[in-house]
Amino acid sequence: MSITAKRARRGLLLASLLATVAASAPVMAVVVGGTRSTNVAAQADHSIAELRNEYKRPPVIAFPSGNPYTPQKVLLGKKLYFDTRLSGGNVLACATCHNPGYGWGDGQPKGIGHGMNVLGRRSPTIIQADAEMHLQLDQLMARLNSISEYGPLFESAFGQKDIEPSMVAKAIATFERTVVSGRAPFDQWVEGDEKAISEEAKRGFVTFNTKARCAECHGSWRFTDDSFHDIGLPSDDIGRGKFLPDVVKMQHAFKTPGLREIARRAPYMHDGSMPTLEAVVDHYDEGGVARPSRSDLMKPLQLSSQEKADLVAFMKTLTSDVGPISVPVLPR
Repeated sequence: MSITAKRARRGLLLASLLATVAASAPVMAVVVGGTRSTNVAAQADHSIAELRNEYKRPPVIAFPSGNPYTPQKVLLGKKLYFDTRLSGGNVLACATCHNPGYGWGDGQPKGIGHGMNVLGRRSPTIIQADAEMHLQLDQLMARLNSISEYGPLFESAFGQKDIEPSMVAKAIATFERTVVSGRAPFDQWVEGDEKAISEEAKRGFVTFNTKARCAECHGSWRFTDDSFHDIGLPSDDIGRGKFLPDVVKMQHAFKTPGLREIARRAPYMHDGSMPTLEAVVDHYDEGGVARPSRSDLMKPLQLSSQEKADLVAFMKTLTSDVGPISVPVLPR
């Protein structure tokens, strides 16, 4: 199904849900020969059930044909991910800023890079960046090729001992694709367990998809459209606009994050400026800073205090029971 078709189908579902939720009592419908009572609550339940299907987890996680899954690549990628020797100062690893203990973040408002310098944003990129890892790829290749125990691991994963940049990237990417949020209470509810989440969270799900318009960007089972938006944060950082200076809507635009494990990942926003989910909801309710680049979806919502609390309750149902992640023994 195309993106346009999916949006059209979703629009019909939301229109139906809005129409039924807005009604507060059964409606008497006139028919030839008499009257019948329409159960609005039952209609709303049906619409919600259909909408829940939009959030069902896929049975498997897809891997690209150009970098298919192998256990050898996962093993290698995990070691590289936790190895501080991928940084210029031998002190930072991918896991330093993308720590499983913090929902694969670092728990800081802004990242810490090379030389303990505070970076401009949260969650810095990995491998090659002067401010973060501070190690050029040619230097990284020389370093990894000098570590004798890495050779057999690369040969097992890629068929050659001589390490190339693309092999490092593919191994880390393969490991990262195995890092998938576990089944959360929300997933159990989607699958039919009505007791898995509270009534407050269920109301939050409806508000999330209707009045609050969160699902316009945070849709599907991963809760992201993988796109970029300016949500009106009072920041001088132009984000995506650095690469698309002539596109107005890309100024101050940042990628939509997924919401799974969101309760574990405070503080929020690209600059770590919001300490709680409640603060995030307040920001969206107010509409953000008005400017030409601000997303057309960003408008004051006029949410009630109960609706705000319901939204937070819903987002907390996206937290899974994550088990401990073992740190691998690194090659010498």
